[in-house]
Amino acid sequence: MGGFAEAPITLFILIINTMVSIYALTGRPELIDKLSFHIDRILNHQEYYRLFTAGVVHVDFVHFAFNMITLYFFGPWLEGILGPIRFLILYVGSDLAAQALTLVMQKDNPNYAAVGASGAISGVLFGFCLYEPFRMLYLFFAIPMPAIVFALGFVGFSIYYAMQNRESRQTGGLAHEAHLGGALGGLALTIFLDPTAVTIFFSQLGF
Repeated sequence: MGGFAEAPITLFILIINTMVSIYALTGRPELIDKLSFHIDRILNHQEYYRLFTAGVVHVDFVHFAFNMITLYFFGPWLEGILGPIRFLILYVGSDLAAQALTLVMQKDNPNYAAVGASGAISGVLFGFCLYEPFRMLYLFFAIPMPAIVFALGFVGFSIYYAMQNRESRQTGGLAHEAHLGGALGGLALTIFLDPTAVTIFFSQLGF
């Protein structure tokens, strides 16, 4: 949906996620635990860096590929609209919103740990949908669907995948709370960064 010539932040995020995730998944699996969003380590040991590092590691290659392919298709377009600085604020802010909601909902579960960029990606998707909710996409290059349906499906599938993974292991899993927090954060931040997004969205609905 856009090239990287006007999307240096998207390209940088893709490179960082690829380098760290592949390194952790293939050579240093213990790094996933070290960088994960871990309630006890954050609240009781003040390891606040985990609020940022959890978003650059993934639980497996399916999780990694799903997030990065989605960012590849939507990030450049949205960065082209917002510009690099505002897009970076949106991406990081959505990720932090995802972590904040998870922290609130899981604060009494000290063993809770999760990883992944899904919260930030959810924010990017829903930010995109404020501008182009009915842009036709082709899932697997064959199945047509409006962008807003894809965004809702992304969050729904991410939550389902997270819950399935959560049943099998706790540490280094996926936070389904994060997908909702990221989506809400992405909507709020896009409107804050570009108030005209609201007018554009409603004009797409025919108002």
